[in-house]
Amino acid sequence: MNSKPAPVFLLVLAFALSAPAAEPAPGRYAAVSASPDGIGKVYAGREIARVMSFHGAEWLERPERAEEERPEILLSALELKAGMKVADVGAGTGYYSWRMAQRVGAGGTVYAVDIQPEMIKLLEEQMSRRGAANVKPVLGELTDPGLPPGSIDLALMVDVYHEFEYPYEMLTAIVRALKPGGRLVFHIFAALAEFERELIRARTGEGRKRAQDRGVKFGRPRKLTAHQRQEALARLAAGETQADVARTYAVDPTTIGRLQAAP
Repeated sequence: MNSKPAPVFLLVLAFALSAPAAEPAPGRYAAVSASPDGIGKVYAGREIARVMSFHGAEWLERPERAEEERPEILLSALELKAGMKVADVGAGTGYYSWRMAQRVGAGGTVYAVDIQPEMIKLLEEQMSRRGAANVKPVLGELTDPGLPPGSIDLALMVDVYHEFEYPYEMLTAIVRALKPGGRLVFHIFAALAEFERELIRARTGEGRKRAQDRGVKFGRPRKLTAHQRQEALARLAAGETQADVARTYAVDPTTIGRLQAAP
């Protein structure tokens, strides 16, 4: 039986979305007690997730990711053409950016957007190694990806929307950046989406337990490098909690607990 999460593509045509001014609206967001994976802020009935730190960037380039996510299936479905101007919003280290760059060719451009300056630096290093000269890193903001209005044929978001701290404002800005007839594409995994729904339905932990019973794994199982282990121990010695250190490196708190307990 194949236990891999099924990819889900959601394509939204630009003409189906309006782009009103992203003005604050009373009651748009609500505050709740933060779950282990959330920030304590709710939009449209869903708690917004924590942003994956640049400290966990190695996980984005893990060898097994190609088999897990099958990026070529997504890229084929996008029907990218030579000369297109596209955006990879929440690009991280550029895992999808350089693949998109190959398809739009030298005459096209991939705007690789991320809000962490450190992640942008890692992305630049990756693109330099791959010779992806048509990938343009863009340091975005929490409410704006920093893309020129009416300039993009397609904007792609891979497993990142749930981390937008201001989803209404960010989507409004992305739609504004699309050309007439441009496309906005969400790429998620069904197992992750179901996990999020369960977690929101029952903050008491019932949703988490049901997800665990179905085999959903929480956190991002990965190993810390020797340097990261030393750094994590230094953070703990400085007074940071196990939970905070775990979030920094995108690992389960038990990983940090075992590290702290090791002789």
